[in-house]
Amino acid sequence: QVRLVESGGGSVQAGGSLRLSCTGSGYIYSLYCMGWFRRAPGKEREGVAAIYAGGGSAIYADSVKGRFTISRDNAKNTLYLQMNSLKPEDTAIYYCARSPRTSCPSLSGEEYNYWGQGTQVTVSS
Repeated sequence: QVRLVESGGGSVQAGGSLRLSCTGSGYIYSLYCMGWFRRAPGKEREGVAAIYAGGGSAIYADSVKGRFTISRDNAKNTLYLQMNSLKPEDTAIYYCARSPRTSCPSLSGEEYNYWGQGTQVTVSS
């Protein structure tokens, strides 16, 4: 049974930093592209970043480029999202997700078939 569990969310002031983690279990973690998504109040889900199975390549949404960094530790079955220079518009529930593929073709949620429960990130001005 595939399971994804996020942690690390919280409240921070604008300009601050947070690091999210997502631990996977129930499958061979190193074989699959992993991604981070978010849903802000009243908005549709948005793809934030994704990283290839081996960790050598990643893709980012324009809205977070230069501020967020996705990484993974396959030995620990853990995905990370380092978020710096946070803005109030980054406030959302953040979800990690697993793709059925090794590569990451896009940040469309339709490309991912397993999801965590989410962790809340709140950025105050």
